[in-house]
Amino acid sequence: MSILVTGGSGQLGSVLAGFDGVRAVSRGELDITSVDAVDAAVSGASVVINAAAYTAVDAAETDADTAHAVNAVGPGVLAAACLRHDVPLIHISTDYVFPGDGSRPYEVGDETGPRSVYGRTKLAGELAVSQSGARTWVVRTSWVYGPVGGNFVRTMAALESTRDTLTVVDDQRGAPTYVPDLAAGLIELASRTDSVPTGVLHATGAGETTWCGFAKAIFTELGADPSRVQPCTTADFPRPAPRPAYSVLSNSAWIDAGLTPLRAWDSALTAAFAEHDWR
Repeated sequence: MSILVTGGSGQLGSVLAGFDGVRAVSRGELDITSVDAVDAAVSGASVVINAAAYTAVDAAETDADTAHAVNAVGPGVLAAACLRHDVPLIHISTDYVFPGDGSRPYEVGDETGPRSVYGRTKLAGELAVSQSGARTWVVRTSWVYGPVGGNFVRTMAALESTRDTLTVVDDQRGAPTYVPDLAAGLIELASRTDSVPTGVLHATGAGETTWCGFAKAIFTELGADPSRVQPCTTADFPRPAPRPAYSVLSNSAWIDAGLTPLRAWDSALTAAFAEHDWR
């Protein structure tokens, strides 16, 4: 099996690149909005995983054209090429496609309603893929962190060494997802495209917490006093792009498809600190 991974230098793509049979290409190596370049790249693949994305949530509010090109146009170009060459496509999406006003984990069929440019462009990408006629799976995930690139875990680890205390939002709930766990799940899905029905799936760390709870858990893994992390509200920490207050995704469709569920977020965090230096 030959798996083409786009966004190969990002948090997810860089981990996927370590699996056998994967050819991971960066944005510099493949512009996913280029029809000819994408067609040539897809023609030699047995599965495509689209991990390319514009993920600068706040910057997208004033850079909507670029976000739309990467998050909406590019996936459509990939899906069209996959249709032409009969290659399955796994497209990575986000919890931000939901409005964030729920009180129970979002199921795959729940009504979407993104409230940010980032979320709207990611939803547009989902629709471009799903309506392409190709064999596609949209995999939504959330609160991703991995050993490559900037992320919440690395930021908290850096702040722990420079701040006596810090305040972190405690009224936004989600599910932290460790990239190696997500990557393993995507490779499993890629190997089973003949048996797993096409459609939307959710793949996140099991359980839920707040950003403040996540930060406290990170401090604990660092051997630091978690009481140094103090709660604040979203209103206390305004950002250009609105954040979903509740964005926990239900993994039931993933499990029902016979795919291996991802670990509980706190167990994965402990493993992450055993495997990598986050400072």
